[in-house]
Amino acid sequence: MKFLPGQPHSLPGNRQHLAAYEAQHFHYEVAAGVATVILNRPERKNPLTFDSYAELRDLFRTLAYADDVKAIVITGAGENFCSGGDVHEIIGPLTKLDMPGLLSFTRMTGDLVKAMRACPQPVVAAIDGVCAGAGAILALSSDIRIGTARSKTAFLFTRVGLAGCDMGACSILPRIIGQGRASDLLYSGRSMSGEEAERWGFFNRLSSPEDVLADAQAYAKNLADGPTFAHGMTKKMLQQEWNMGVDEAIEAEAQAQAICMMTNDFHRAYHAFVAKQKPEFEGD
Repeated sequence: MKFLPGQPHSLPGNRQHLAAYEAQHFHYEVAAGVATVILNRPERKNPLTFDSYAELRDLFRTLAYADDVKAIVITGAGENFCSGGDVHEIIGPLTKLDMPGLLSFTRMTGDLVKAMRACPQPVVAAIDGVCAGAGAILALSSDIRIGTARSKTAFLFTRVGLAGCDMGACSILPRIIGQGRASDLLYSGRSMSGEEAERWGFFNRLSSPEDVLADAQAYAKNLADGPTFAHGMTKKMLQQEWNMGVDEAIEAEAQAQAICMMTNDFHRAYHAFVAKQKPEFEGD
């Protein structure tokens, strides 16, 4: 990962500054605590390459320690989100790899999803146009999805002779839209319209194509202004409780809530309420 000259790599508590990070294979910027990741190959509908996969994985892993990034937006340049793996730069070379090489690749793509799910910052996807294959997985791995009516989301894997279970799709998608609907999309590889995606709960809301990025950034900014430590704990619990029984989940939430009750933000909220003021959260 590349940083500007003089940019510190580590701070006390293993924290890092990432506002000045210089991305090599996509556009990255930070404003008011919100990092925006823009897949930036609009002439090809923003496909992923081996390099962009790896850099995204490494960036999201490092964002887990960033103290100057409170929320993340991911989107695509132009009028599309992401068309998936680049046919010429990924799909073609994969046909020439041996089994160990293929497994190394598929584990790497799965590690990107793990990193997105593990970073404490909420990830908001702004989705317009084509959202296909691995691009649909990026959207799926985000916490909030804001789409457009004209968007087309497709899990295309069976269309190219692969299983629909890529990168955690068979685990995550049914939890969002239900088993039957997920089965429909993963078996058929068909496109899901924006209206259908909102109706099924895949999109949290719809926006206009010209406003979708700004709306996602505004949503992320609202989160960045909130109790970000508590947001991180909420995300952790949403992830962990998938594999828990109800009793275990209740105990885990009791511990998580007790930890949050020790934060300064909790005390700020109480004193602001008493003073009939809006709390100003600082994430500690």
